[in-house]
Amino acid sequence: GRIVWRRHALERMLQRGISRQDVRNTLSTGEQIRQYADDRPFPSALFCATIKGRALHVVAAVDEDQNEVHVITAYEPDRHHFDLDNKTRRSR
Repeated sequence: GRIVWRRHALERMLQRGISRQDVRNTLSTGEQIRQYADDRPFPSALFCATIKGRALHVVAAVDEDQNEVHVITAYEPDRHHFDLDNKTRRSR
């Protein structure tokens, strides 16, 4: 399907040095580590992958009717919020 790039995501990606190709690779090869089924207007999910030696997280929502993926944000997981596996959220 088509990727819809949200303004917020593009701004954050630019600030964080994350390319569109890095996000595409994360979505296509990464592991879905969390679902947000109640998100509106579309359910979303958190994807994790290591791209060019860099751990990345991408949050994306899927509009199945339009066959579109909306990229909400992308970032590098940090040790304050995630364990060494980059998937397990640390308890506060």
